[in-house]
Parts: sequence; structure tokens; C-alpha cells
Amino acid sequence: MRKAWRLVRRKRLSDAFTGEGARLGGGRWNHPGTRVVYVSESLSLAALEQFIHFTRNDIALARTLLAIPVEIPAELKVIEVSREVLEKDWRLSPPSDSTRDIGTQWVEKARSAVLRVPSAIIPEECNLLLNPQHRDFEKIRIGKERPFALDDRMWK
Repeated sequence: MRKAWRLVRRKRLSDAFTGEGARLGGGRWNHPGTRVVYVSESLSLAALEQFIHFTRNDIALARTLLAIPVEIPAELKVIEVSREVLEKDWRLSPPSDSTRDIGTQWVEKARSAVLRVPSAIIPEECNLLLNPQHRDFEKIRIGKERPFALDDRMWK
């Protein structure tokens, strides 16, 4: 069983696993219009992935996040994207089309419900993309949310 984590704002809990947010705005690994759910292999990486999008004005918001554990059965196929095959621009912000193309094509080909990708923040660690439209998505177990807050010392 592979474990992962998703951090969401309380008001987004009801659609946390629909891929709607990524569909609307796109992300590092998907173009707008493509539904994916981003999760991280550790809670600390999930926190960093959220933190980089916050400003000092988001301090109160960062105290009201929810952490949701995700369990991916070992028998579920996971396709992995190696850093070695990525273009040199893969860590740029805003994200380049080179990474967005990878995730979007993965969704379109529907070869798995899970895509493992390196984190642009810490390339030695990984995030997982979940395809909520894939037939195996229902095999992924979404746990009970719990309160999560970033430590105030992060805002120095």
C-alpha cells in the first residue's frame, strides 16, 4: 500500500478529489481543461507544495487546512516520470508546456490512475497525480480529513 497526502482548504473539501481545481487553472503537470488530483508522498511535501502558493496575507488561511490521507493499493499500476527524461525547463514557474503536456497526455491515454512525478520544490521527492476519470480511481482509498496548520514560524 502506497500512502499519500492531500492538503485542502476547508471550503474545497467537497471537491478535493474531483480534479476541478486543476481543470480550471491547470498546474505544473496538466493544462487547463484536464482534471487531475495532486497529492504528495509525504505530509511535509504536501505542506511545502501548499506553502509556496501562500503570501503573508494567507497566514490565517494556512491555519485552517485539512490533511487527507490517501492509500493506493500496491496492485494499482503507477506510471513514473523520471527526472532524467524531463526538459531543462521542467522546474520553471509558471510551469512550462513540457511538463503540462506529460500530465495531460497521461490523462488522455488513460494508461493508469496514478502518475508519479518529481516535485519541482524538492526534485528528490515525488508527488502523485490521480486521474479521477480512470476506472481504477475508485480503488484508491481516501481517508478521513483532519485539521492541519502550518507552524507560524514559517512566516518569518
